Amino acid sequence: MSTGLISQDTIIALATSPGANGAIAVIRLSGSKAIALVNEVFKGKDLTKQASHTVHFGTIRDGESIIDEVLATIFVGPNSYTKEDTVEISTHNSAYIIERIITLLIKKGARAARAGEFTLRAFLNGGMDLSQAEAVADLIASNSAASHQIAMQQMRGGFSNQLKKLREDLVHFASLIELELDFSEEDVEFANRDQLKALIQQIHAVITKLIRSFEQGNVLKNGVPVVIAGKPNVGKSTLLNALLNEERAIVSDIAGTTRDTIEDEININGVTFRFIDTAGIRHTEDVVEAIGVERTREKMKQARLIIYLFDPTQDHISGVQEQIEYVEGLNIPFVTIINKSDLITDAQKEEYAVLNPIYISAKHQIGIEELKEELLNQVNLSNINTDDIMVTNIRHVEALQNTQEALEKVLYGIDNPITSDFLAMDIRQALHHLGEITGTVTTDDLLENIFSKFCIGK
Repeated sequence: MSTGLISQDTIIALATSPGANGAIAVIRLSGSKAIALVNEVFKGKDLTKQASHTVHFGTIRDGESIIDEVLATIFVGPNSYTKEDTVEISTHNSAYIIERIITLLIKKGARAARAGEFTLRAFLNGGMDLSQAEAVADLIASNSAASHQIAMQQMRGGFSNQLKKLREDLVHFASLIELELDFSEEDVEFANRDQLKALIQQIHAVITKLIRSFEQGNVLKNGVPVVIAGKPNVGKSTLLNALLNEERAIVSDIAGTTRDTIEDEININGVTFRFIDTAGIRHTEDVVEAIGVERTREKMKQARLIIYLFDPTQDHISGVQEQIEYVEGLNIPFVTIINKSDLITDAQKEEYAVLNPIYISAKHQIGIEELKEELLNQVNLSNINTDDIMVTNIRHVEALQNTQEALEKVLYGIDNPITSDFLAMDIRQALHHLGEITGTVTTDDLLENIFSKFCIGK
C-alpha cells in the first residue's frame, strides 16, 4: 500500500456490516472529491453548498432512474474522521441497492477502499496516532465491558499521552547530548548526568509497569482461556453446555466421545472467558483418542486457568490426587470440581474435603453460579481498574521491550562513562522504539500490515 498516493483518491466502501439484517446501510466516501461526486447523483439540495455536519434527504439517481431515497450526511474536512471531505449515504439495506450506488459512484471517479483505509487516512492526516488507530480495531472487536473500556481509553489517547510525555523528556536530554557533540573538542557537558540517570530510571520504571500490564491487558482483550480437564465421561461436555446454557458439545455415556478440543466463550460480569472442552485424560490404545489426549495436555499448558472435573461415582480419591498432582506441576491456577453432587454421600464428601472442591451438578445446573464466582476470584480480574493504562497489543510490548534494552545501555553508559556520541546513539535508539508505537517512526510495510487487518469501510 503506497501511502504517498492514497490521499489523492476519493475512496468508497460500505461502512455497515455486509449481510446484516438491519433496515439501513451506510456507504462512506472520503477524499477531496467526495462531496462533489455524491452531488452528481444526488437529487435534492446542492451538497457542495451545505455546511459541515448536516444531513440532507434526497434520491440517488442513475440518469433518470431512481435507485433509492437516502439521507446524505456531509462532513467537511478537516472536521471529519479522516480529516478529509466525507459523505455518508444512509440507504435501505438491500444488497442490490448498495451495489448499484457503489458501482455508480466508482464510475463517477471514486475508488473502492482497501481494508482499514479510512482509519489509515485519519492517521496519515494527523487525526490520531498509530496506537489510537489500532485501538479503533480493538474497539470494534471488543466483546466485554473490560475490553471495551480499555479500547476506548487507548483510542482517546490515554496510552499515547503517557508515551508522549516520556518521549518529550527524553528528547530534551537527547538534544543536550547532541549539542555536546558540536563541542566535543572542548570537553563540555550540557546534559547533567545525574539528572539524566534519574530520568532514565523513571522512564524505565514506567515502561516496566506497562510491559507487566500486558498479561492482564491481553486477557481482558482476548478473554481468559480456561481448560476443562478430567478423565473421560466425568461430565466435561455437560459442564461446558451448562456454562454456555446451550448444547454446544456432544454428550454421551460412551467414554472418549470428545476426541478434540471444543471452544466457546461467555461473558461473566464484564470479563470474557474462553472455555475449552478437552478429551479425557487417560491411557488409550485408540490412535485418534490418543491424539486428543495429547492436545488436552498442550491446551492445559497454555491455559490461564484449569477446571479439573471428576466424578465421585467412578473416580477413587487416589486416582484423582494423582491427576491433581500433574495439574499442580503445571504451575497454572486451577479449580477442583466434583460433578454429580446430587449423587454424592456424606462419607464421600468427608473423604474429598481435603481437595477443597466445589460441588456441582452440571446436568441439573446446580452450583454453576458459584463456579462462575470462583472463576472470577481465581483470575482476579474483576478488581482490576480498567482506567489504568494497559498494554494489549503484542507489537507495543515488543517496542517497549526494545526501548528498555536501549535505556539499559544508556544507564550503563552513564555509570561507565562513555563518549557522548555513543550515549546519544543509545538515546536515539530508545526514542526510535517509542516512536514505533505511536507512528512517529513507521514504514509503508508496517502500516500495510496493521491496517490490512481492519474491516473494509473502517
